[in-house]
Amino acid sequence: MKLPADLLITHAAQLLTIAGNNGHPRRGAGLADLGLAADGAVAVADGVIIAAGSTAEVLDEVSASAGTTTIDARGTVVVPGFVDPHTHLVFAGSRADEFEMRLAGATYQEIAARGGGILSTMRATRAASEDDLLALGNLRLNRMLVHGTTTVEAKSGYGLSVEDELKSLRVVHRLSALHDADLVPTFLGAHAVPPEFAGDPDGYVRLIIDEMIPAVVEEDLAEFCDVFCDVGAFTPDQSRNVLLAGHEAGLDLKMHADELSDQGGARLASELEAVSADHLLRASDEGLRAMAESGTLAVLLPATALFLGLPYAPARRIIDLQVPVAIGTDFNPGTSPTYSVPMVIALSSLGMKMTPAEAVVAATINAAHAVGMAEEVGSLEPGKAADIVILEVDDYRQIAMTFGVNPVSTVIKRGRIVVDRGRLMAEKQ
Repeated sequence: MKLPADLLITHAAQLLTIAGNNGHPRRGAGLADLGLAADGAVAVADGVIIAAGSTAEVLDEVSASAGTTTIDARGTVVVPGFVDPHTHLVFAGSRADEFEMRLAGATYQEIAARGGGILSTMRATRAASEDDLLALGNLRLNRMLVHGTTTVEAKSGYGLSVEDELKSLRVVHRLSALHDADLVPTFLGAHAVPPEFAGDPDGYVRLIIDEMIPAVVEEDLAEFCDVFCDVGAFTPDQSRNVLLAGHEAGLDLKMHADELSDQGGARLASELEAVSADHLLRASDEGLRAMAESGTLAVLLPATALFLGLPYAPARRIIDLQVPVAIGTDFNPGTSPTYSVPMVIALSSLGMKMTPAEAVVAATINAAHAVGMAEEVGSLEPGKAADIVILEVDDYRQIAMTFGVNPVSTVIKRGRIVVDRGRLMAEKQ
């Protein structure tokens, strides 16, 4: 007996199912396994995928009725909804003036020393109401959704006080209830030292451990605890203390690691069995080998390197060392103000020398692992949420070739069309 479908996508030039052994993040040669089907099809019932493969195979398994929505996907590529595993979604304020300073030669550290950078955004975010931040976050999520992102990790980190960190995380929860995209909240109180603790970073770390983390956990506001471990931010010892406190409170761990200098962040992430270490532009081979052994994901963020004029993360070396790799936008106001995962896929190929196949897998199933969502999203397999993107290209490699242009035509979130012909549909009720 055939399964009844309420949504049927047929005759895609290429269907990338990313199906297979997805119990763990992909690494090595597995990072390029797309599960590609020519003349592909996906069938959905009640927001869940019931069949995926060639059109002939799927039509043998499912039945359509007068109530079935059918999409003829000829000449397109169908992929899982993109998962963005690293964003700083919730903030207020603009840093356009700092952009001109940087173009004039000011370094990241010089801008921060003049009161800019994270602290500039902190001041605007503290001044904003929860409703203000909600409206800003909703607008940003709309732009992400139009670019094919259906699951978004969202960090706090621009409040830097108990009250304002909680405010930011409450906004993430309100956005997840309001918006079609699914959000995964991360606590990043250890993003920078606020001015009231200038000269006393250890005092701020104590505030994070003694007050912020307990308050976050009491309200069940975060899934992950993150820390910016780098020069000018938090030392390895301070980072370890924050992460251990987060772990003891029941949070999974992430790290901003070895972006501006090698502080041993990759090694620390593996030691603490963090889910991911992100950035890794300066990570040592020793640290990367430790990550491969622990299974800690490398979340690479090439748009940040482009925007800051820094060398890209050594993705080929990281892959060769058998570290599982995901990619994300690092969307934030000062160092990577982009909403587009397709652009990040292009930069991963053009800048980090990943193959287009590796980049697509890194932006789907591996990114889903990086946010603890791989059992639900990241691949097109029966039983998973029907998060599906239709791209106006006939070969997936064109995603990397047509950088700077949004290739997304249609976005389906849990079986419902939320973007059609590039246009955002009505938000969920």
